[in-house]
Amino acid sequence: MSLHLYLALKLVHILGATVLFGTGLGIAFFMWQAHRSGDPAAIAHTARTVVIADALFTATAVLVQPLSGWALMTVTGIALDQFWIKAALALYVFVGLCWLPVVWIQLKLRDLADAASRGGTPLPERYHFLIRVWFWLGWPAFAGVLAILVLMLWKPQ
Repeated sequence: MSLHLYLALKLVHILGATVLFGTGLGIAFFMWQAHRSGDPAAIAHTARTVVIADALFTATAVLVQPLSGWALMTVTGIALDQFWIKAALALYVFVGLCWLPVVWIQLKLRDLADAASRGGTPLPERYHFLIRVWFWLGWPAFAGVLAILVLMLWKPQ
């Protein structure tokens, strides 16, 4: 195994994990701050930006992570049957199952806030329901990402 190849793959994997966590945290912060403003125009603007950021950064990192992880396993000879890898993969699927509805919800929040802003009306009850679901799906997703990072770092047997 080439040390340079290993380090390059590890860098890509670490950057992917950083983008997943950092973009998720940033999106959550800005979306929540916009929501707290209660201003439909601000919420719609922020949600438009959040949807773009998720498409550009989060979705790209979601694809890079398993590919770079598989490449690292291949070059290091680490078997897929390791506890920490199986646990990380299970958590990755779990986080994805939280994230996919969040993306759909962000699109709906954007549309609902945009309609309220254009119509000069308050945010509808559907918006308030969806923001609660969005909020509560975020917590287990973040916990899952943190747990994956712990598994990658400590590699418990």
